[in-house]
Amino acid sequence: MLEPTLAVLSADLSKVELRLTPNTHGPISTEDVTQLLKQPEFAMLFPITPAIDKAVNEVNALCGQNPGKHELFFTIAERKDGTINIKVSDDKMHASMTITSAWGGKDIVLADVLNTLKNHKIKMGLSKPKIMALMQRLDILPPGESCEGEIATGKAPVNGEHAILTRKVPLARERLLQPQEREDGSVDMRNLGAQVTVKPNDVLMIKKPATDGVAGYNVHGDTLNQIPGKDQLMIPGDGTALHPNDANKLIATVSGQPVENRKGMQVDDVLQIKNVDVKYGHVDFKGSILITGDVHEGMEVKSSGDITVMGFVDSATLEAEGDVIVSKGVIGRLIKDHELSTKISAQGQICAQFVQYSELKAQGEILVTKQLLHSHSESGSTITVSDATGKRGDLVGGKATAAKGIHAIAFGATAGTKTELFCGMQQQELKQSLKALDESVKQLVVAGLDIESRLRKLPPKTEWQNDAGMIEQVKMMLDQKNQIAAERLKEEIEFEQIKNEVEDYYDKYFIKAGRNIFANVEVHIGNAQNRTQREHGPCVVKNINAEISYDYSK
Repeated sequence: MLEPTLAVLSADLSKVELRLTPNTHGPISTEDVTQLLKQPEFAMLFPITPAIDKAVNEVNALCGQNPGKHELFFTIAERKDGTINIKVSDDKMHASMTITSAWGGKDIVLADVLNTLKNHKIKMGLSKPKIMALMQRLDILPPGESCEGEIATGKAPVNGEHAILTRKVPLARERLLQPQEREDGSVDMRNLGAQVTVKPNDVLMIKKPATDGVAGYNVHGDTLNQIPGKDQLMIPGDGTALHPNDANKLIATVSGQPVENRKGMQVDDVLQIKNVDVKYGHVDFKGSILITGDVHEGMEVKSSGDITVMGFVDSATLEAEGDVIVSKGVIGRLIKDHELSTKISAQGQICAQFVQYSELKAQGEILVTKQLLHSHSESGSTITVSDATGKRGDLVGGKATAAKGIHAIAFGATAGTKTELFCGMQQQELKQSLKALDESVKQLVVAGLDIESRLRKLPPKTEWQNDAGMIEQVKMMLDQKNQIAAERLKEEIEFEQIKNEVEDYYDKYFIKAGRNIFANVEVHIGNAQNRTQREHGPCVVKNINAEISYDYSK
């Protein structure tokens, strides 16, 4: 054991000095040296481990030799001030602080913390209580021990909400799904209730305006821009107007049938016909049409509103700028080369109880409550073949194409009838739009920088402030700069919206079978395709990594 007096404080009291003569004090061990540092006056100082190891090695190497008669000098401990370490997350939304207690030196005080935060440019989202809690923990920490905690948190931007248009009146197509209940509790499938009409001042639609959202910030104080909600126009159509005291309400100005369009609603006059046949002739009416009977073979019906047929449509042509609703069925025949005798097109929805050998084209949804057989159906939204209970609805044969998904209780038939399904085919178009927007934004950035450069190169204002021509030129440049900035913001918002849709595209658009998918059903979802070789039970069919995947868990 070494004598305690061999270790002394340096003249400035900042270090512990050890003086040893190898032949007198050696051999020694690391434990012998560290034992010296346990003396009260040294206990708070930082042991310099490499120096201690060096002292032990040198003393033992020279012990018993002629050079071992000379005294050796080592610095084995020192005072160290407390330290602060700031760590900022990769996204700059969180900052944490680690404080290490001093080894006999100057401990950290609040002023040190504030200066360190300033040097690291941490200025937003700071929590004084969390900082003070760390300082309090520091008071009881032994030398060299650390405490850590999060002391600043950024605020994520809150994106605005999109405007929402909520219709407050039922439409003719909804009657198809709501047969009337008899007194005994049974349902009369033939009785669809009274025709839907409105009268002046009835509220047709309410708009919930888009919100701007709230900008956020990171711990450095950089602004994180939010994405404002997308506005949706609610434009009065024929027979409607905005409420005089509330521009977010659309009201009827005349009596008639409410019709939903892409920008709002309109109220149509209703032409009521018993049957459309050769005796009545073709129909082309500006307004909605109610046919209480049937539309016969070879006839054509055109409407600027809805077409509602209470009976059957048989090998006829129907065109509507609104919805087409057929309460009973749509019947067609195969003419030649896959041409079908019945053609129905709608800018809104197409609804029927059953359809066979017909061509359906709708910008909105196609809804068939019982059977869709051997038809060519195309929807800009979804195709649904199901009744209200979800127990019945067969899509058999033909070709069904829907931008946003297809849902039926059963696809195909036990006989292996060839049935083609296409959905989610527009992702590539969205990607091309995304690429075009990206290029456009880059061009706007360059244009904005160009104007900034031109503005910076202007001579001092004192030289041209009285020159009317120059003032006008500067105004034009500033206006152009603002226009470019506004257009850039608009395109950046659109870019983010399309980007989000592209990223989760196949999570939203898929094919769903409520009960069966039989063999020989061709499934196409985007760039993935598959022909079923066997019967599948209830499942959701998706495009996962460019391959068709059947999920039975839902």
